Amino acid sequence: MKNILKNALLVLLSILYIGCKKETSKKPLNVILMIGDGMGLAQVSTAFYFGKNAPNFEQFKEIGFIKTQSTSHTITDSAAGATAFATGQKTYKRAIGVSKDSLPIPTIIETLQQKGYQSGLVSLTPITHATPGAFYAHVKDRDSHEEIALDLIDANIDFFAGGGLKYLKRRKDKKDLYAALLAKNYQLDSVALSPYNIHKRNGYLLANDGLPSKLEGRKSFFQDATQLGLDYLTEKEKPFFLMIEGSYIDWGGHAMDAELLKQEVLDFDKTLGVVLNYIKKHPNTLLVVTADHETGGVSIGKSYVIDEATGEKQEEVTNVSINFNNDQHSGTLIPVFAKGPGAPLFKGIYENNEIYHKILKAIHNK
Repeated sequence: MKNILKNALLVLLSILYIGCKKETSKKPLNVILMIGDGMGLAQVSTAFYFGKNAPNFEQFKEIGFIKTQSTSHTITDSAAGATAFATGQKTYKRAIGVSKDSLPIPTIIETLQQKGYQSGLVSLTPITHATPGAFYAHVKDRDSHEEIALDLIDANIDFFAGGGLKYLKRRKDKKDLYAALLAKNYQLDSVALSPYNIHKRNGYLLANDGLPSKLEGRKSFFQDATQLGLDYLTEKEKPFFLMIEGSYIDWGGHAMDAELLKQEVLDFDKTLGVVLNYIKKHPNTLLVVTADHETGGVSIGKSYVIDEATGEKQEEVTNVSINFNNDQHSGTLIPVFAKGPGAPLFKGIYENNEIYHKILKAIHNK
């Protein structure tokens, strides 16, 4: 009798487990897209040479590469690159959310909102900058910040954090878009990452222009804003799409500043750790990590003691150096790291606009 009861209990528990597993599998997929602006393979490699601990990049098993050219230039920019991610279409350099013929294209946020998804954006630049702007705006040129900000008013982004306050409050047309967002049931803060209001959409604009770089004293904003966004979107108990941009890796390349590049990559990797910890607790989440392009033609090379008097190389030392080819974008292939349901879709070599289609396929397959 005891064995019969024991077997019956095991069968019941198995049925309950399978039922719970099926219920979990029916949940729509959360998607987190992390973009390291200007982050090529050499930039990623700096996290392996200069970090104190093993980099979080090392946790990925599903890795691919994207080709980044735009319709107008072999060497792309952030606007065309982000638009390819956001819309699934390649476009011309400087375009924000429009086709090569300057026609508006629905973004992945707009498409997923129709499926009941929440949306979030975290950036170190103005929220109207090329990368975040491409996910909600439709303008012909990336420098039209005030026009991009107008699109933000009706975009219904549930959570955003970054800079760009002046494009809402100190505009040439004298419009107060900050007040317009408040009127649309937003809680806004221009001072600190204050606790979110679960009953409202939440926006944080903590700088007139961009946030400080790490060398300028930025502390833990990137990790804190990411965690705050994840907490808010999770508490709402609806699926979400969250784009997180590490903006100043690109700036390190343009400035040919090895220390800036190194510190920004390490900060990106630290933020990546926050996201990886999240998906361990919420396995119904797809994480994709990539970049719009590479900046600086960076390589990791030998390091030497330099004779101060002559400038000549002396003996080779064990640590490596960060070398720049120039201060511009390059055409190198860009790595893609993926984790979670649908991650195998991102292996291989493909065009950058395929990121969009692979994300939607992962959602559909779920």
